[in-house]
This record gives sequence, C-alpha cells and structure tokens, in this order.
Amino acid sequence: MALWRNIFAAFTLLLIFSVSGNVLGQEKQEQPTTRILFLLDASGSMLAKWESSDRMTVAKNLLAHLVDSLERYDNVEVALRVYGHQFGRERNDCKDTRLEVPFSGNSTAAIQKKLTEIIPRGNTPITYSLQQSAGDFPEDKARNVIILITDGLESCGGDPCAMSLALQKKRIFLRPFVIGIGIDPEYEKQLSCIGQYFNAADVQTFETVLTEIVTQTLSQTTVSVELLNEQGQAVESNVNMTFLNSLTGQPEYNYVHYQSGEGKADMLDIDALLPYDLVVNTTPAVVERNISIRPGKHNVIKVKSPQGILNLKQDGPSPYGQLPAIVRPHGKEQTLHVQQFGEQHKYLTGTYDLEILTMPRIYMKGIDLKQGQTKLITIPPPGQLAIPSQIKGYGSVYLMEENGVQRWLCNLPEENSKVTMALQPGNYRLVYRMKTAQASKFTDVKDFTIRSGATTTVKIFNR
Repeated sequence: MALWRNIFAAFTLLLIFSVSGNVLGQEKQEQPTTRILFLLDASGSMLAKWESSDRMTVAKNLLAHLVDSLERYDNVEVALRVYGHQFGRERNDCKDTRLEVPFSGNSTAAIQKKLTEIIPRGNTPITYSLQQSAGDFPEDKARNVIILITDGLESCGGDPCAMSLALQKKRIFLRPFVIGIGIDPEYEKQLSCIGQYFNAADVQTFETVLTEIVTQTLSQTTVSVELLNEQGQAVESNVNMTFLNSLTGQPEYNYVHYQSGEGKADMLDIDALLPYDLVVNTTPAVVERNISIRPGKHNVIKVKSPQGILNLKQDGPSPYGQLPAIVRPHGKEQTLHVQQFGEQHKYLTGTYDLEILTMPRIYMKGIDLKQGQTKLITIPPPGQLAIPSQIKGYGSVYLMEENGVQRWLCNLPEENSKVTMALQPGNYRLVYRMKTAQASKFTDVKDFTIRSGATTTVKIFNR
C-alpha cells in the first residue's frame, strides 16, 4: 500500500528527531520511556466487511506495520490486549479480555504473530478491559498510553467513561486515544468521553489516524506563555505559572515566567497528552481552563494579565512595627493578600478595598490600580497612649466618633494597667474600675485626645 509506506516514511523521519531528543540544535535530553498498549476489539462484529476486506483484517495489517516501525526505538515499548476473542457470543462472557503480549523491549514479533491468530467471536467488554489494563503497565515511572480500536459500544453494562476517568486520575495511564471503526455518528459521544476520539470512516482514514496518534504520543511539544497587558502587548513577566492537570487538579509543571530583553517568552517542553489548566499566579490569579495544545507543535498561549503596583507607606516612624493591610476585591469579603506597610506589591488592574490593621482600623474602599502605574497609599503616623499606673482592674478604650457615638476598641490587661499603645489621631475615652472597688459607681471615665507623633498620658488613681 503506497499511501501506507509514505505515511510511515514521514513518521519514521519524525521519530528520528523527536525520540532522540536532539531537535533543532537543542541539547540532547534523556527521554522517558513511553509504553503504548493497543487495546483491540475482537468481538464478532469485527468480521463485518469493510471496503475490499473486513474490519479485523485491516486492523491486524495496520497494527503489524505500526509496531514494526516502533520496534527500533529503545524508549518505546508496545503491548497488546484483546477482548471478545476467547468465547462466542452465545456464552455472553463479559470478562473476555486478555493481555496477549506484555510490555518488553522487543515485543514486535510476538505481537505480529499473535495478530495472525486472533479470530473475532464474542462481546465488547470495554469497561472491564480498561480496568484490567491497569495491571498491564509496569509500576516504574513512564508515559503510559492506551490506543483503543473498536467498532462498537460497551455491551456488558459497564461505564467505560467513568472507568477511564478513574484510571487517569490515578495516573495509571494518560488520556486514551479511541479509534472508532465504522461507528454510527450518533454513538460517538458514548466513546469520546473515554478519551480523544477519532472516527475512522474508511481504511485510508484509519491509516492516517493511527499515524497521527503515534505522532502525537512521541513528538516533542513546546509552549510559550505570553502575559498581555490591556493593549494585548506581551510585557508582563516574572510571575509564577502552574500547569495543573485538569483531571486531578495536581500541578504538573511550575515555572517562573521569563521574558528576554527582546520581549520574547522562552519555550517550555510539556507533555501534550495531559489535559491542562494554566494558573498565572498574579494577585488575584488568572486561570485558563482546558488550554488547547497541539501535539508536536510550538504553541503560544496568550493570557491577559495587566498589573499595577500598590505601594503602602506610613509617614514618619511607626510604633506599630510591621503594619499589615488586608487587601480585598472591591465590595467583597475575600482576602486576596496581606501586604505590609513599607512594601510594594503587584495586583491585576482593578478596584480594591483595604483594611489597615491600625488602632482603630482604617478602611479604604474603591482603590483603583491602573496598568503599569504605582498607587501610593499613605496614612498619618499614630500617637501613643501611655498609662503609667500599675493597678489591677477592668477597663476599656473607646473611640469617640464625630457624631458622639462611642465605639469600643480594646480592653486593658486586668493584672496591670500600665500600658503604652499606638492609636491613630482622634478623640478617645478610657473607662476603668479598679479590682478593689466594691461598686460600679467607682468607675472612672476619662476623655483624651491622641495627636500624630505625640504621647498622651492618662493616669488612673486608686480610690
């Protein structure tokens, strides 16, 4: 078959570059072992006529050619599991599946021989076959791939989609490939949930699909991530990026974004057979769900992530020590970040609310951060309240608001009233009763004022 020879000639040339790890002058890197399990349908329907032959004969011939082309590569191992071939349909055996040729460094001859012996006979236990395939892969670290070739749907009442998803989440194998031979289009959805589905409507398409799948499995895939500003320019950088497995939620790759002096993002090698969500860890994070990656190609992923800078500064010396501020999205209770005064931090452009943990707390709402600009937030320096008396008792400090409302701020220590505390400028009230006082009428009330950078002394007297 001339078409088949041409396809495999091109495929072999591709493998010379991709499997060897020496692509376009890059340094040679050690490649992980890739294990490809062919899961072949040998149910009775595979004897149906297909063009000038039947489905099973075509599948056998093409698989035999394919494993022969893979045999020469040290980092590729191939195995064969078959279902529906041991018992006739009259037995209705839903456990009719068997690993006919296990993984090894040289399984080509064994697979080719076994293919000549297989006769389609029985049912289509896809779910049970997927479950059993979990034990076909050795437990060492490798890229495990399943290629399911079938002409029908599950016939034993199982749920192959749920089984496939469960095994992918356990990292038994990567997202499977499913080749449907002569499948009615209305049934494609029942197979596409198992893995990446290809419809082989004719023999030529089947040839092309097989080659495409193996090319995807073995060829090198790279990505560049461009972090865009509001004008679509790739100017943002130096941000942590996480490629999450969209099935498991687990991180597959962590990178800190790099951009050259010429404004070019660097190229990253990733495994194209995994499904990804990309998280750009700005504040707040930008999440791109189910990013599209073309295997064997260089992919450019563009993420809009314009940022501005929030600079928190307190005038004069700070008796607070490190003064934190809670940063929230405008109008929401979610805490995005706790930023210290004296620090600068980048945020996505937008509107934010601040809660500054002074005494009393300062609330600032509707702070706008613009792209590439720095927003400076300053607060006046506090004054200090000094209580020199060393008395045991019960007391509280209140803020006196302009409308005359008295708002509680804090309690004084019961065992020793001697304190020095930083307070924002304003009017306050101290309410105190000594522990030795035997009635509420002995409560002492004192009003005082705090000024920036000054100390106000309030004395409590024994009585």
